Amino acid sequence: MRKVIVLEFLTLDGVIQAGGGPEEDTSGGFTYGGWQVPYSDETVGTVMNKQMNLPFDLLLGRKTFEIWAPYWPKHADFWPSVMTATKYVASNTMTSHEWQRSVFLNGNIVEKITKLKQEEGPDLHVYGSANLVQTLMKHDLVDEFWLKIYPITLGSGKRLFVEGTIPAAFKVTESQVSPSGVIIANYKRAGDVQTGSY
Repeated sequence: MRKVIVLEFLTLDGVIQAGGGPEEDTSGGFTYGGWQVPYSDETVGTVMNKQMNLPFDLLLGRKTFEIWAPYWPKHADFWPSVMTATKYVASNTMTSHEWQRSVFLNGNIVEKITKLKQEEGPDLHVYGSANLVQTLMKHDLVDEFWLKIYPITLGSGKRLFVEGTIPAAFKVTESQVSPSGVIIANYKRAGDVQTGSY
């Protein structure tokens, strides 16, 4: 059985939009594209290199796929496995693309991803894909979050956790803080929320 692992770069106030560059995603009038770049350091690079070179297939939303498709084939020397990974794309409007190993999921996305998880194969890594991630969380399909939390707030933009996120407990499986202040933390699903009283 495959796990769905959500890998996100986010601000202290939970924004995940356009961390990599000014033109990455300006939807909603977002003007802070590239916010993660000033905090790049060797520790974050080492963690990303490790995570990007594990066996994986990709599970992406249409918008993230459209950002990645023209970029990664030209930069495959940096991340060769992105070319050989199967790219499952949640979209009701796209049905094909020239980027090799792209498979389009339309119709009942939740049902199709549930079936994908039950198949044999590498884990499914989700980057960006804000709308898709909301759907995955709403239907309890996320097994792990691998987060890089940056020491800034932006006040607006697409967020990782929004109204409608289901209550769920997680446990930290790895954590460290980079020299530039990025908190790197991996969380694994750990059942239901427990409460108590002091």
